[in-house]
Amino acid sequence: MGENTSIQIKKDTKIKLDSLKLSKRDSYNDVIENLLEDSSELNEETLKDIEDALKEYKDGQTSSLEDVKHQLGF
Repeated sequence: MGENTSIQIKKDTKIKLDSLKLSKRDSYNDVIENLLEDSSELNEETLKDIEDALKEYKDGQTSSLEDVKHQLGF
């Protein structure tokens, strides 16, 4: 394990971090690393979704507002 450091967090933040532990043995570092990993994956997934949507738009795969309203039952 690398060098350690201390940080100051609010009590309610600590409680939230506690609730995100996958097991009682997880450290706060484990919780933070999991959050960072999840965030990174979400960003990659979001970028792919945006790329897919742009391709659909460029290929003319769009729907009018009236079509969407009809599909949703408005």
